[in-house]
Amino acid sequence: MISTKTKHYLSARLQFVYGDYQINPVQSFSSGKYILVRDREEEERLTRLLYQLNFKVEEGNYLCIVGENGSGKSTLMKGILGLIFPMEGELILSDGLKKNEIGYLPQQSEVQKNFPASVYEVVISGRLNRLGGRIFFGKKDKRAALEKMEMMGILDLKNQSYQELSGGQRQRVLLARALCATQKVLLLDEPVTGLDPATTREMYRCIRELNKKHGIAVIMISHDIDMAVQEATHILQLAETQVFFGTTQEYERSKVGKVWMGEEDDD
Repeated sequence: MISTKTKHYLSARLQFVYGDYQINPVQSFSSGKYILVRDREEEERLTRLLYQLNFKVEEGNYLCIVGENGSGKSTLMKGILGLIFPMEGELILSDGLKKNEIGYLPQQSEVQKNFPASVYEVVISGRLNRLGGRIFFGKKDKRAALEKMEMMGILDLKNQSYQELSGGQRQRVLLARALCATQKVLLLDEPVTGLDPATTREMYRCIRELNKKHGIAVIMISHDIDMAVQEATHILQLAETQVFFGTTQEYERSKVGKVWMGEEDDD
């Protein structure tokens, strides 16, 4: 008999300090709190908080994280990836999900655009966290890279230089790379930045297919609220705190959602 129980991948009840700082994970309390160590050059600057977060991500969810610049979206993404630690609370990964099994697609940078490697080399690098004590990629790693390239429709670009690709092709390559790391959860940071409208629509179609057809949970940062409402199953809105978390339908009916979508004034 096939179980119909929904898998619960991630839940969070925490707060972060963000800005220029370092976290010292050695000085920790049993409660899960961590000591904050300010960057010495920034000791006089007031550190801001991203606080009162309480949300969860389940199998098949498509969560869009929205908010103004500086609202804490990227800070939360770094926390999910384990690059920074919460000042208070905890972020729980469940159903066997490990941090190194979360696929991550960062924002494009000039360094990435000029990366001197073939498409195949970029994609298979997504398996690095799976090597463990091994030095070389094995048959399973190579097979996974080819499968993800075929899934993204870029298998014919296998031996082409990453530098020679168009913006849309580069994003497909990086998405295939992220897929090499996971079968469960994808983290996408503004995946359509810099893409033309036609390529943007195609990128969203690919993400939608990964979510609906392959059952991969998607967590995506976006500035496009119209797209978020159209594509996502859930919305998390930040403004240095959690302003809203719930289903897209609940968001559309909420006061904060109507204001953010321009349907009501912020009285």
